[in-house]
Order: sequence, then structure tokens, then C-alpha cells
Amino acid sequence: MPLTLSELKQRANRAVSEAGFHPGFPPDVLREVSSAKPAGPLASSTEARDLRSLLWSSIDNDESRDLDQVEYVEKSPDGTIRLLVGIADVDSSVTKGSAIDRRAAAESTSVYTGVETFPMLPPELSTERTSLLQEQDRLVLITEVRIVPSGEAEYHEVYPAWLRNAAKLAYSTTGAWLEGGAPVPSAISKAPGMEAQLRLQQETSEKLRGVRKQHGALAFNSVEATPVLENGEVKALAVRQHNPAEDIIESFMVAANVAIAKYLRDHQRVSIRRVVKTPQRWDRIQAVAEQHGTKLPDTPDPRALSNFLAARQAADPLHFPDLSLAIVKLLGPGEYVVEAPGTEKEGHFGLAVTDYTHSTAPNRRYADLITQRLLKAAAADGASPYSPAELALIAAHCTDREDAARKVERLMRKVVAASLLSQRVGEVFDGIVTGASQKGTYVRLLAFPAEGRLIRGTQGIDVGDKLRVRLASVEVDKGFIDFERG
Repeated sequence: MPLTLSELKQRANRAVSEAGFHPGFPPDVLREVSSAKPAGPLASSTEARDLRSLLWSSIDNDESRDLDQVEYVEKSPDGTIRLLVGIADVDSSVTKGSAIDRRAAAESTSVYTGVETFPMLPPELSTERTSLLQEQDRLVLITEVRIVPSGEAEYHEVYPAWLRNAAKLAYSTTGAWLEGGAPVPSAISKAPGMEAQLRLQQETSEKLRGVRKQHGALAFNSVEATPVLENGEVKALAVRQHNPAEDIIESFMVAANVAIAKYLRDHQRVSIRRVVKTPQRWDRIQAVAEQHGTKLPDTPDPRALSNFLAARQAADPLHFPDLSLAIVKLLGPGEYVVEAPGTEKEGHFGLAVTDYTHSTAPNRRYADLITQRLLKAAAADGASPYSPAELALIAAHCTDREDAARKVERLMRKVVAASLLSQRVGEVFDGIVTGASQKGTYVRLLAFPAEGRLIRGTQGIDVGDKLRVRLASVEVDKGFIDFERG
């Protein structure tokens, strides 16, 4: 029998605990939450600008309530675009060294398992007081970027402000509308001028994406499924297709994170950078490209790799998610490092940028909250709240916890898939080979978002081959799915 939602939540709790996370919040944290008072406009800094009249919007997952980022754009007659990204001022509600802060530092990230979310901050903060909810006044840090007609960003500024989110939007419905395949979401139609605002955001995103592609930013397409809940039970797994709404948020997030990194560098501040180092396994990436008839240069070149990926996505979209996954693994994971101005050694290879930090999700990631505090100190020309040694320890811990969270989330996707397939043992499916080596042969199903090991009938097949497989067995608790040739 498939696991019930309650059983899946129990499995998720065990998974996060085994990974070193601590579900729930200790009494001292809850006491601080209950005694804290939300900031109000009269209690705010007189330096905070009042931007509540602008047409701000957020786009996130349908179920998200921990909203960190809102956006607004306006275009000048000369074609210059003014992009404003508002980031929730979490630091104003989470005092450095407080019980809430210590707990957030230990966890370092929220964990999203699909069946239950394990938040870094208490929900009373992350989904209420510090969340940029619709029609609520919120204190934020604005990252302002000026984008010239070519799509290059030539100016950046950071300052506090008050704003009000006019439209809480979802990737699914907003993306479908932008693509022309769905009606205008009600949250957009209810806000006069929001349709034009979103269209201008899409235009701005396309400009930014075009420049990033010219610089060699890599484009991937992964197959990641989320549970579909009906009447309190998990009934299916759904794969969300990348759409223009996600492009908007991704483009603006990258622009803001680059601007913040440059701002801290310009103010001569030590900061936590987010890097994806130049891949050490470039020779293997070359070999993968060679299998598809492309010769990459001997020196790691993000632009050449980007062109190769774009060509493969156009030529073979069915197999592209598997190629994406292979390249992502060969690039290696991102990590947090501490760098002083003038000593930057590594940029973000995947984004093809040399200045990059994480700043846009302080409700969800501790590194972003640290960056927010560094920004405030820089803007006030005050002393850094952290020494370089303290930042180095925080960066290493955030990297460790992020890696652990990613493993938990991947495990729970496998557990949910195995649970849903548990009553289909013996059925035959169409699949595609995603891995073939001494470690084993793996198959991804085409009609159901699940991957498993081929335990019988592996002779004579290789990556990319289509075949029929029979579901031989599942081990739900471990997320194991085994196939044999059908």
C-alpha cells in the first residue's frame, strides 16, 4: 500500500533528523517569537523610502508563503530600465545573537521535502511578519539596478524602503498566461496596470537572459517532481515545466545577487560569496560533448559549454534533462566562500559571472541573512558585524547544511515515487537509460517522474537508449525502485 501523507511526513521528519537538522523550535525561540513586536512605519528608520505606491509583485510556488522577493520595473524614454528588487528585511526582526538567530545559524536553511517544510525561521516570522505578503506593508532592502538598452547592468544602489506587494502570483498560472495559453490570473487583473508591469518584467528578463547567454551562462532542464495532494493524500507526482515566470524571477535574482556582491566589493567589505568553481572534471565534460559530435576547447570555457547545451536542447529535448543532470554533476556543487575585495579568486562558472552572492532569500537561507547584515553595516559606513574568521566558519557550515538539505529533498522525492509505484509492481513502462557504468544501469520512466535501477537485462544497452521495463520491486522506506527488461 502507498504510504499515507501522515506516514510520509513521519519519514520526512526522520530523514531531516538523520541529516542533522532539528525539526521544531526550542522554548527560548518560541518565547522570543511571542514577545517580539512587528516593525511599524512609525518605528522604522527615517531613511527608509516610501515605495508603497509602486506596482510590486511576487512570483513563487503556488503554496509558498515565505515570500522573500518582490519586483518592479519602469522604462525611461531612452530605453533604460530601472529594476527594483525588494528583499524582506529579516534582520530587523531577527537580532544577531538572539535565540532565533542561533537556531537559524545551526539549521542554516529551510528544507522542502514536498510533503512537509522544515523552516529555518519560525513560521510566525517567515510566513507572516517578515514575509512579503499581498496587501501588507513591509520593510525591505531595495537593490536597484539600471539596465541599458543592450541589456547590460551599468548601475546599482542599495537602500531601505517600505513597500506593499500588490499581487502574490504563482509560477504555474502566471507562466501559462505569459505564454499565451491561459487567461489573466485574477491577482493580476485586480491590480490596475499590473498586466503591463508583468509584460515589461518579461521584456527586462529577456534582455538580461540574452546578455547572460552571450557571457556563457549555462541553461539546464532537470526533471524534478512535486507531490500532488488531494483530500490530504498524495495522489501523484507532477513535473513543473520551466516557463517565462520562472525566467523573470531567475533573471532578477541573478541581477540582484551580482549587484549586491559588487556593492560590498565597492565598499571594501569582506563578504560571503556563492561560487561554482571551474570544473576539475572538464575532461569528462569534453568526453560527453564528444559523444554528441561537439569538440569543446581544452581550457574550461562556459560560453562553449553553453552553446553546446543550447544546441542539444534544440536537437533532442527528450534526452536533454538527462544530459543536464550529467553536466550538473560534473560541474560540482556550489559552495560559500569568504573573500575580501581584490582577492576574489572564483566566480560562478554556471552563471558566467565573477561577482555573486546569495542575498535574495533571508527567510530561507542563513547566508542571505548574514549578507543583509553586512549590507546594512556597509551602507552605514559602520564596522562589520562579523570578523573574517567568523564569516569563514559560517560559510563552511552553510555549505554543509545546504548539501545535507539537498540530499534529504532528493531522498524524499524517491520515497514518494516508490510509494506511488508500490501497487504497480509487475507493470511495464516505457523508459530511457540515464546511466550505464560499473556502478549500475539506471532508467528514467517517460510517463511517470521516477528513476530506478535496472537489475536484469542490462546487456547491450547504453545511455540514451529507449526500452520497455517491468517494475520488479520497490523498497519505499529507502526510495529504491528496481526494474527488469520488459
